[in-house]
Amino acid sequence: MSENIKPFHLAFFLGGPHIQGWGYEWSGNITDEFMGPELYEMVARELERGCLDYILLEDNVFVADAAGGKMDTYLKYGISVPRRDPMMIAPYMLKATKHIGIVPTISTFAPHPFYHARQMASLDQLSGGRVGWNCVTGSSDRAWQNFGFDAMLPHDERYDHAAEFVEASNALWDSWDADAIVADRESNTLVDPAKVRTVDFEGKWFKTRGPLNVGPLPQGRPAMAQAGSSGRGREFAAKYADTIVGDGRDNESSKAYRDNLRELAVGIGRDPDEIQFMTLLTPILGATQGEADEKAKSLEAHNLKMAPQSLALISKTTGIDFSRFPLDEELKAEGLTTEGTQKSLDEFLARNKGKTLRQAAARPIDRRWVGTPETVADRMQEAMEYIGGDGFLLGGVITRRFIAELVDGLIPVLQRRGLTRKTYAGKTLRENLRTI
Repeated sequence: MSENIKPFHLAFFLGGPHIQGWGYEWSGNITDEFMGPELYEMVARELERGCLDYILLEDNVFVADAAGGKMDTYLKYGISVPRRDPMMIAPYMLKATKHIGIVPTISTFAPHPFYHARQMASLDQLSGGRVGWNCVTGSSDRAWQNFGFDAMLPHDERYDHAAEFVEASNALWDSWDADAIVADRESNTLVDPAKVRTVDFEGKWFKTRGPLNVGPLPQGRPAMAQAGSSGRGREFAAKYADTIVGDGRDNESSKAYRDNLRELAVGIGRDPDEIQFMTLLTPILGATQGEADEKAKSLEAHNLKMAPQSLALISKTTGIDFSRFPLDEELKAEGLTTEGTQKSLDEFLARNKGKTLRQAAARPIDRRWVGTPETVADRMQEAMEYIGGDGFLLGGVITRRFIAELVDGLIPVLQRRGLTRKTYAGKTLRENLRTI
């Protein structure tokens, strides 16, 4: 490994503010805690101790019924339900911290751009510029139906819809100049009228007059995260996002993903260094390699035992009802397409070619590196050398033990090697995304 590798970024994927640890070891009294803010405040404080850039609060806005056309499996086993609205959790996490960014997920078909822009502007002001938003277009008819639509738009058209949502939101955030509040007592002027304007935005789906009545934002615009992986999704992310989540299954695919995004950014006249590419990673840590291997085996055994539940989650993500296929026969890929997350379906099928459905369910759907803090840090360093940057979005089953393993185990090793920050360089989320 090179001794001259540049430092990289770390962030955390809080996979749905719901009962994430239900059914797993070391989840404590999580069923007693999920309605209160304490668990989320603890996670924010501890991860800030590790000097992570941000916590991404994943979300969806429906109870799934993709498995067998019923909600029963999802409700019985707590699969992505119940969960809190991340916009309600974010203020608690921001109040509990001073530096780390908080990034709630927003579905672009749910709020009106004015309501969204006003909420985010308020949070940005109240937090001193530490909020972002994870822009998602939705991948389920059920989600869109909860907001009055008959079904979701076709894939590429969903990105056209989302682009209009972003453009309207950006116009509203730009409706106040940064120095519009003059607070001049001599002239009895609080706001300079020349520095606030209407936006008069009108598109195919959204219309808003503006301006916002909140005032200017510390960041100008809240930092934006995105995870588009299709061709249209990557174009969208390269144009608008400050941080991009990549789920490459190996270093080669992550490098190709990042290189493509940077090329797209250059092609539209954007500085690619303004975009931080974060590779998803689930570390499975132990004091020894043997201990980490046993933890990984235990997780795989758990997944094998819970194959129907695991497949229900995959069904929810891909929109394909896998409950209609035999568990112990080879998975057949022919004819399987989706208007949901096609890339997730393609990767699931390719990764499990020749496997039975039960075996496929037991295999992890994320990138997992198993080892001691030192050996996992080695692999992270090697990956960044190969990919070229910009960091990792860490995730896993949310338990206090897992958070401690990261903050008191893995991250100090990275910090001692000079690979991740020991203190925050900037005051706002966007400043910390662009510096280490």
